Amino acid sequence: MTTLPENIPFTISTSDPAGSILASDRIVIGQLGQTLDGCIATPTGDSKYINSDCGLRHLHQIRSAVEAVIIGVGSVNADNPKLNVRLCDGLNPARVIIDPRGRVDLTASLFKDGLSDVIIMTSCQVDHPATGMAEIIHLPAQDYHIEPSVIIAALHDRGFYKILVEGGNQTLSNFMDAGVLDRLHLIVAPVIMGGGLSGLNLSPIDKLDEALRPEVTLYPLGRDILFDCNLAKA
Repeated sequence: MTTLPENIPFTISTSDPAGSILASDRIVIGQLGQTLDGCIATPTGDSKYINSDCGLRHLHQIRSAVEAVIIGVGSVNADNPKLNVRLCDGLNPARVIIDPRGRVDLTASLFKDGLSDVIIMTSCQVDHPATGMAEIIHLPAQDYHIEPSVIIAALHDRGFYKILVEGGNQTLSNFMDAGVLDRLHLIVAPVIMGGGLSGLNLSPIDKLDEALRPEVTLYPLGRDILFDCNLAKA
């Protein structure tokens, strides 16, 4: 496995400019790994693995630094992720699934591993099938869409203040569009796919001066490059 560089964000034992966010009382950070041409998977959904070992370890370091990790139900059903800390030291965050319609795969491994709490955010009108297997939080929804700000507020009410939005791409895009992300860690691999599932699917803009222009710090992660984007200063 490739050796992890010393001075990167969320390396708990090392001080660096981006590491100061660990001292924040409240932060919402998004993470995305993609190719040079902006893809996170092939048209058939193959994505393992776009990023290097260093990029994967960095993701685990983020998980170890936050209290809760958010993922959409589509990613749970497609990928059966564990969402735990395996490649670095630290505690496993609570796993939060956005599932407004109650369609999560009840055989998913995170319901069985007992590594950390599982919380499901669903709409008020749904009698969720995972009742008894996870904490179910009913939230107001319009056309089965729960606003990201409502999800963040519900997590704050339960004492989760350091939050990672991990995926999938539409879930992360929704949180960016809603303006609730403080930071985005975009890890770009030296891979050209030529087409596939795009990393971000944000609402289009009419004029270039409407584009986000965050402060960005670059870090090498083996063959990958980490773009640490401060969205609070975009």
